[in-house]
Amino acid sequence: MSISSDQFAPIEELLNRLATESILAQPGRDEGMVPAYSLLGDLRELCALEATLREPVIAMHVEFERQLDAAKPYDAELLGRLRRLVDWLPGAIEQVKAGHPASPLGAPPATATAVPVAGIAAAEPAPASDVMLNLNLGENRELLGEFYGEAVEHLQQIEAALLALEQEPDNPEALNSIFRSFHTFKGNAGFLGLVPMQSLAHEVESLLDLARNQKLRLNSVIITEILRSRDALQALTQQVARALESGHLPDQIVPVSHLIRSVKRLASAPDAPAVVEAPVTAPAPVPAAVAVAESVSTNSAAPMAPIPASKAVAAPAGAPVKAAAGATVRVNTEKLDSLMDVVGELVIVQSQLLETARAHAENGSPLQRNVAQLSRITKELQHTAMSLRMIPVKPTFQKMERLARDLARDFGKKVHFATSGEDTELDRTVVEEIGDPLVHMVRNALDHGLEPTADRLAKGKPETGTLLLKAYHQGSNIVIELQDDGRGIDPDRIMRKAVEKGVVPAGAALSREEIYALLFAPGFSTAEKVTSVSGRGVGMDVVKRNIEKLRGKIEITSEVGQGSTFKIKLPLTMAIIDGLVVRVGADRFILPSTSVQMALRPARDAISTVHGQGEVLDLRGRLVPVHRLHRRFGIPADAQNPWDGIVVIVEHSGKISALLVDEMVSKQEVVIKNLGAFMQNLPGVAGGAILGDGNIALILDPGTLLLAA
Repeated sequence: MSISSDQFAPIEELLNRLATESILAQPGRDEGMVPAYSLLGDLRELCALEATLREPVIAMHVEFERQLDAAKPYDAELLGRLRRLVDWLPGAIEQVKAGHPASPLGAPPATATAVPVAGIAAAEPAPASDVMLNLNLGENRELLGEFYGEAVEHLQQIEAALLALEQEPDNPEALNSIFRSFHTFKGNAGFLGLVPMQSLAHEVESLLDLARNQKLRLNSVIITEILRSRDALQALTQQVARALESGHLPDQIVPVSHLIRSVKRLASAPDAPAVVEAPVTAPAPVPAAVAVAESVSTNSAAPMAPIPASKAVAAPAGAPVKAAAGATVRVNTEKLDSLMDVVGELVIVQSQLLETARAHAENGSPLQRNVAQLSRITKELQHTAMSLRMIPVKPTFQKMERLARDLARDFGKKVHFATSGEDTELDRTVVEEIGDPLVHMVRNALDHGLEPTADRLAKGKPETGTLLLKAYHQGSNIVIELQDDGRGIDPDRIMRKAVEKGVVPAGAALSREEIYALLFAPGFSTAEKVTSVSGRGVGMDVVKRNIEKLRGKIEITSEVGQGSTFKIKLPLTMAIIDGLVVRVGADRFILPSTSVQMALRPARDAISTVHGQGEVLDLRGRLVPVHRLHRRFGIPADAQNPWDGIVVIVEHSGKISALLVDEMVSKQEVVIKNLGAFMQNLPGVAGGAILGDGNIALILDPGTLLLAA
């Protein structure tokens, strides 16, 4: 008798798991010996009908039993034999599958060309970790989804705690938090057979265990290496996310063996100088067929049988107790967007019903009472739906803290980065889009804002500069503020540069706000030389463009020698805006409330015509250009003279202008509607909205409107 075809799958599953244990095993340690012994016993039973497979497995099982009975850890000889067995078995199994007797252990398999053999028998186990992630997506999709959700949280916790440890190396709470996160990461990755993740997390966990037991003290070198390891785990986690989202399996190896060696070296010699080791293999795309072969040859495939969810997401011993299992639920963002669309439609219908009730029902009638009740419920539902899209800015702030740390090391500057208001919530779309502007701002603050240490000491400042990033509510907006205590912004220097570059004419009289606004001009830079970080003038214009795309604005305050503050004001949500409805002739338009400063009916003598500027309004001694909205859109208007209509003062990029309209209708929240491809890039128009009477009003964008006027 011989092994039946349906027994090969469980044999290969056991072999894959045994291969993982052999990669993680180390001489002088007994971790993994009991699981390996148990796997060898199961393998022994399944191979009982094939003598050429059975005898080497039995011999290894007996040797493990002898070692465990003597309470001895792995030694180099036992580990070498185990790895030779694991290296030999895949080819031997292929031979048995093909109906041939297996080559003896130690002899090259006859079918070696069919299944390439690589790396596990090497004395150094780390390179065997440089393999493709084998996700077994068909069977493990649900577990991988749970794993990904937890992995993202752990990676964020690791980065935050590491940055805290750099400031306080003896902080036991932060150290224990990192240890628990790596421990859980290793366990979950091991259950799912994610070998590179498990191997790297295991080594970092061992290093952190030494720190927990006061056998080594964390320093900046060790923290930098752990951060590099965390970044590699994040890259691997993104491969899992990509597979879950699109079904696209990993086709790229993320090298981790060089990190494993670095971590091991630091564990044995923590005070040794840092050695930045390049990856053994470049992360080049690998053909799918080769990826499968490597997975087989290194026995790194995920376990075939589904793992219970309770195991995959089990919290480590000593971890803080989380909220009850039913306290939160993960929801696909597409469902949230769909819910917002439906709520938006409900808001429109409710507005229409309210208009109908006002027109056709008497005050206090049952219809008006019912519609008023519907309005209250709709508003509550709208706010609840909006809150579902809101997420905290903490992850984004954490990335900026990491960026500041790395740049400070590159510049040789000492920086204390502090944050506040990390729990402030913003619309998901806003949080996603605000990352790039903040990156440019933090870079500029570190490069241009904070002086070198010697300059700070010469000025009587502390040698450590301060960067403060905070978020808070202000009315219906969220404000994100970046403050530094550096050299500040010199308006005279900006003017000289602007005149040199031809941005403004010589002799132009600009206010301080208008001078600061020049920083956002494309190609404008005050840097004396171009560096890898700044100096090309392609940063702050990106900041301005991205913030305006979010219907926000940026303000600058600065004092030379004392520092600068950049304030980004953003709407709470991207789906619904607070707007001022104005009428021009028979048409109505909506101006975002964030852009409107005031509205007034001007006196006749406040309007005049200035050569080269056209109509202007004398606003408390300041001449403000007047733009007639009906001329911009080519429509008839009731008010031909400004003093017969209403002038709305709008602000954009530090400049104010006046828009002439016939009447102010109301102030209300409106649901933004996309106008479609035909009117997508219409200058001055940000979108459309359906008003309560069913008519459509254009939502105006003051920035592009005034540029096109």
